[in-house]
Amino acid sequence: MSAIVASDLDRTLIYSAAALDLAMPDAEAPRLLCVETYERKPQSYMTETAAGLLAELAGRTLFVPATTRTREQYGRIHLPGPAPEFAICANGGHLLVRGESDLAWQRAVAARIAARCAPLEEVRAHLIRSADPAWLLKERVAEDLFVYLVVERSLLSRTWVQDLTGWADERGWAVSLQARKLYAVPKPLTKSAAVAEVARRTGGSGFLAAGDSLLDADLLLAADHGWRPGHGELADSGWHAPHVTALGERGVAAGEEILRAFIRGAADLDRAC
Repeated sequence: MSAIVASDLDRTLIYSAAALDLAMPDAEAPRLLCVETYERKPQSYMTETAAGLLAELAGRTLFVPATTRTREQYGRIHLPGPAPEFAICANGGHLLVRGESDLAWQRAVAARIAARCAPLEEVRAHLIRSADPAWLLKERVAEDLFVYLVVERSLLSRTWVQDLTGWADERGWAVSLQARKLYAVPKPLTKSAAVAEVARRTGGSGFLAAGDSLLDADLLLAADHGWRPGHGELADSGWHAPHVTALGERGVAAGEEILRAFIRGAADLDRAC
């Protein structure tokens, strides 16, 4: 079986216009491919070079998108290359098999959360009660699994985030701040657990991963080798691990470099097997 390559999407392989970070003269900016539209407007991009690399990667490996997006949000994305046989949504809450959520996996995840974590409504109520209307823009529940806030980042109190992180930790939940979104997610809800299930079902020979946020840390730690871009929550916090390469590239250029690294890493795993 081919190597498994599991990657976060937003700000890892695909980028909003605000996150492109094109640190170069306009004349040297890369050509972009729109991979997501929302309400008839372009939403997310990758470079044309990255699109070609992803199509090559998907043809040589078992490529598994691993996103915190809901199934509906993931469905708006149209990546180059063949449609993935497996995809991970809701941070591991849903394992899509040929586009359909696996019911057995849903039940297993729900049981782990119920056994180890405070109820969703308790966490949601605390977030709403403690949030400051000055910086809270929206509050959303995703797939009845976790909650996130859309915030005005410049007004958000770092102390509030730290206090929330400690409060959530005591109740079996994790907190992640990514651009304008603050997530509260049950700790058993992980991308790495879903990838392990894919490996169990397929007998995948090795596992590579990439991601930019604290919600990707478990995925990177579980991989044979991982990569993180030079931007994002992991980079900002100085997070590192011996087998995870911290790239210097930022923005859409990091997406290209991650895909090149995946292709090289998959070839190395194939030779090792």
